[in-house]
Amino acid sequence: MRAGVRSRESRRLLLEAGAEEFAQTGFYQTKVSSIAARAGLTQPDFYIHFESKEQMYEELVESFRNLVNETVQSMKVDPDQSETEILRRGQVFLEAIFRVLSNNPAITRVGFYQAADSVRIKAEMAEHIKKHLMAAQRWGSCREELDPELTAECVIGLIERLTLTKLLPGRESPSVLAMQARNLLYRGMLASEGYGTVES
Repeated sequence: MRAGVRSRESRRLLLEAGAEEFAQTGFYQTKVSSIAARAGLTQPDFYIHFESKEQMYEELVESFRNLVNETVQSMKVDPDQSETEILRRGQVFLEAIFRVLSNNPAITRVGFYQAADSVRIKAEMAEHIKKHLMAAQRWGSCREELDPELTAECVIGLIERLTLTKLLPGRESPSVLAMQARNLLYRGMLASEGYGTVES
């Protein structure tokens, strides 16, 4: 194996090992020696690629942030969509989010729950969703009385909780969670339209 390829592979192994160690024991309890050992490398190998575990942690969190933002920004809302198309796109969007979180469980635990920047990451996600909701309201495909900011925060809360209790433990698949979440968000909880009276 060429030196450059070997170096990139070592860095990748260290990042994967670091994500696992941070996810399992937290930032403060994780040791550089443990990361290196999990990666099958040495502490000197670690310091070839990273100045400190702080630098590695920050890189992992930032890579998670970029991954999530790319997925959220892929959400598409267009005027004159049929109800069927709106539901389909909602399913696709939610499944994409859950799949990203499921495919990267260690870094999800770090970036979505542990890191101080997790608050900023979720706020950015909510902001993207809010903008899409506001556009949907302008085009008449989303109820006008809904507060876009509050609704976006509810969506993030739903994703956050389902990821922790269902997705990461492997109790439900991304597709099943996306379908259930979509039905709740887009269809609501009432058995049929016009059921009961809603007081303002």
